[in-house]
Amino acid sequence: MLDDTPDDLYEHAPCGNLSSSSDGTIARVNATLLGWLGFTREELVGKRFGELLTMGARIYYETHFAPLLAMQGELSGIALDLRTKDGDRFPVLVSSIVKSGRDGQPESIRTIIFDGRERRAYEQELLHARQAAERESDRLRHLVADLQLSLLPSVLPTPPGLATAAHYRMASVDEVGGDFYDLFPLRDGRWGFFLGDVSGKGIVAAKVTSLARYTLRAAAVYNPDPAAVLSNLNQVLLQEYRQDARYCTVVFGILTPAPEGCRAVLASGGHPEPLILRAAGTAVRHPTRGRLVGVFPDSVYTNTELTLGPGDTLVLYTDGLTEARAAESKNSDHRYGVEAVTAYAADRAPSSAAAIVEAFVSLVDTFGDGLDDDTAIMAIGVPPRDPS
Repeated sequence: MLDDTPDDLYEHAPCGNLSSSSDGTIARVNATLLGWLGFTREELVGKRFGELLTMGARIYYETHFAPLLAMQGELSGIALDLRTKDGDRFPVLVSSIVKSGRDGQPESIRTIIFDGRERRAYEQELLHARQAAERESDRLRHLVADLQLSLLPSVLPTPPGLATAAHYRMASVDEVGGDFYDLFPLRDGRWGFFLGDVSGKGIVAAKVTSLARYTLRAAAVYNPDPAAVLSNLNQVLLQEYRQDARYCTVVFGILTPAPEGCRAVLASGGHPEPLILRAAGTAVRHPTRGRLVGVFPDSVYTNTELTLGPGDTLVLYTDGLTEARAAESKNSDHRYGVEAVTAYAADRAPSSAAAIVEAFVSLVDTFGDGLDDDTAIMAIGVPPRDPS
């Protein structure tokens, strides 16, 4: 049979009990709280509750806790730090309620105090764990960024007499994307260039991207025919990833300088059609055809030709641009689309390589969270004639 008396329950409760006047002067305190802090009853009765708090906690108590308690009449679960007789910090959770007299005026304050040491230690562990996770996340982002940069040319070269520009936008800083591009010199003054997009993301996509880049460059040195280069890459991907199908879309081209501009031969493997911005102020899609690279063993790729004159610019881009959701359509399945990209370019034609890439970067900025996939843009242009 339980024989606990009300006084015993008050004195030896599993929490601290404290009663004070409306101005915070302590009138009664139980044995539990005295044991935690190391004071005698005589040492605490008559003191103000604020005197038991550490400096920081006392400032908070006087500027926030006490005024709110006076206005609301009750506060619950407020974390404060009490000061023991030895000067040590004792974390607690404080709940107080104001008791009013018959005239409605506050007479006393009843306070319950819970030992907050374990909770505070748990919170510190959570904080340290979160900080460690944030550090690891930052490290991962740096690794992802470094790996992504290693898959792109550090500086995009510029063939004599031409102008070039490129931009790469990662949709996620936590995952390596599969977009890639390059521009490199070949024999006889010709230049090879390509822009593509590997399926998937992550480390596997990075491996495929690296394989695709070096295969394209090596194949172009061996046989600088765009259709043959894509056929070579198609066979390499089929052989390397026959068990785990990996494919890409890509446009590959060979530039041949001309007296006033250049000639280009292109082949495409399932990639969005390049844009040609003409000096006359128009923008058209250059028709290219071709299957995805790395899917079908019997794929045949064909070449197309184009000529760039003074003031003309060739623009290649990945489908991250066309599949983005415009700001006004973020909550729908509406994608920006090829027609919108073409119209956007036409409104800015004629344009230099740098200017049109900068314009598309501004467009990508407007997509915000609507950019679901990485986006690569590369432009090769012929400067306009000097009026003089």
